[in-house]
Amino acid sequence: MLHAIKNSDVRLPLRQDSLTVQTQYVLRELILDHKLPPGSRLSVPEIAKLLGVSRTPAREAIAEIVSEGLAVKRANRGAVVVDLTGNDLVEIYLLREVLEGLAARLATLRRTPQQLTVLEEILTAHDRAVKDSNIQSHFDLDREFHTSILEIAGNERLTTNLGMLRSQIDIAMKTTHKGPGGIALALDEHRSIFHHISNRNPSEAEEAARRHIQRLRESLKIEFPAQP
Repeated sequence: MLHAIKNSDVRLPLRQDSLTVQTQYVLRELILDHKLPPGSRLSVPEIAKLLGVSRTPAREAIAEIVSEGLAVKRANRGAVVVDLTGNDLVEIYLLREVLEGLAARLATLRRTPQQLTVLEEILTAHDRAVKDSNIQSHFDLDREFHTSILEIAGNERLTTNLGMLRSQIDIAMKTTHKGPGGIALALDEHRSIFHHISNRNPSEAEEAARRHIQRLRESLKIEFPAQP
């Protein structure tokens, strides 16, 4: 599948990260955009040639993509893009519901006025994205909102566990925004979570976060009916 992607279609991001990190970023975006669909083989020489990097950052980036859960190792094939079923995504969101709820509870107990201001700014930007029907900005701001809450929570093990699911969650997000209410409902739910964090209501914040993820999980069940 890599041969179908033109060199002109991809560029390493212009930033100060290492070549490995930049290559990993591009591969992640190609997978999430389904330019590298499930089952695609991640060939070190082909990726190195496509992105104009040496084989070392290409190999290291593929290893990181595997660790993110976006690819798996196959005998005699090397790394291939993961094929997540609807059942897989529902399971991931069941776990996410518990972890995001805990993050909201902990954030409520630790938040500062400055951190609340950051969350408010994200919500304001998210409101503009919804009004403009800007799906990509919605994805970015949705992730930023949840990541900010996780940072406020300040629990290293919680951060590690949610981080392990992050890329697979991004795959699911490409589907859940199509559910009933779409991105506007997601924003309203974020406002509810913020309201309870701001007012130091840990139980209510946890419940609001869990309801938010639970609704998204139900959207996945509709999109991907259970397989036997």
